[in-house]
Order: sequence, then structure tokens, then C-alpha cells
Amino acid sequence: MRRIGAAMAVLVLAGTATGAAAGSAGAAPVGDARTAVAACPTGWGSGTKGAVSSGAVPLTDVRTGRHDCFDRMVLDVPGGGDKIGFYVQYVDRLHQAGSGDHIPVGGGAILEVRIAAPSYDPETGEPTYAADVARPLPGVDITGYRTFRDTRFAGSFEGETQIGLGVRARLPFRVIQLSDRLVVDVAHSWTSSR
Repeated sequence: MRRIGAAMAVLVLAGTATGAAAGSAGAAPVGDARTAVAACPTGWGSGTKGAVSSGAVPLTDVRTGRHDCFDRMVLDVPGGGDKIGFYVQYVDRLHQAGSGDHIPVGGGAILEVRIAAPSYDPETGEPTYAADVARPLPGVDITGYRTFRDTRFAGSFEGETQIGLGVRARLPFRVIQLSDRLVVDVAHSWTSSR
């Protein structure tokens, strides 16, 4: 068990280092040694990923970021801990949970992201993440991203929030559970180089 924890810590630190390098690499001139050395991770695959758990701690924010090897979506669930349930998979079309309504999502492929966190306070019913169904995620600008093409809010149903993430093509992705948030990284390509 300790080995798994240590391996996850290494992955988290590697992702943090990659993120830090992303800010400086964008401004580096062509041929700079910093950009030539970085190799992108492989082995993520494009199959369904999930962890069973239910929760009543609400989602408060969704944000994105660009990195050298992947585009990242972060779903913030303060107080949710590191056992937040999720289900992430490629789908042909995004259908809203509960109603079954089709929600169009742009891009060459669609990742359906479900997280066991409602977008409202379960006690009061007040929104904690104010987004409109079938509309782009509020405050998320993916202009200039290499992989992400579109984001759509599909709503919350029975304590679970659903998001459609349009990507360039069916590319490998990983899901990382961290304290109080869930991270979805989608690679820029299938190869190990940029």
C-alpha cells in the first residue's frame, strides 16, 4: 500500500513539475534545451476510468490549464477529500443524466466527466457552481488549447455533476484524485514526444 501511495506522490510531483515547466517553455526560443529535453508520459490509454464513491460535498469550480504534454481540467470540491467518486469515458454523444436529452459538444471526440459532487448545496438547494445546462462552463476559456475544443455543463442529477469535454480526437487521458479536487488530463498525442 505504501508503494502505491509513493507512486501516486511521484506522479503528482511530476505533473506539478510539468505544469511549472509549461509556463516557461512557451516563451523559450526554438532550439532551447529546456524544450528539447521534456518527454511526455505514455501509457494512459483511452478506456473508461472511474472510482466508486458517493458524496454530498458540492462542486464549487471547474478550471483548465495548458501544459507541454496535455491539457488539464480541474474540478474543485473543497472538503471532498481524496476519495471523490468519478466516472470518465469517451462517448459518441453526450446525453444528460435523468432526462436523456442530447447536449451537443464540439470537437472530434467527447469525454463525459461525471463527479460524485452536486453543483448545489444539498442542505439548501442553492447553487455552488452556477452553470447553465448545455452552455459552456462559466469562466473557462480554452482558446489556444492544443487538445480541448469545447466544454458543456450537463447539470447535476442525484448528487452527481456531469460535464461534456470536447477534445480534438480520441486521445489518451488520466484522472488523478487529489485532496479536494479531481484532475482530468488529456494528452496532446499518442506518442511520447511533443
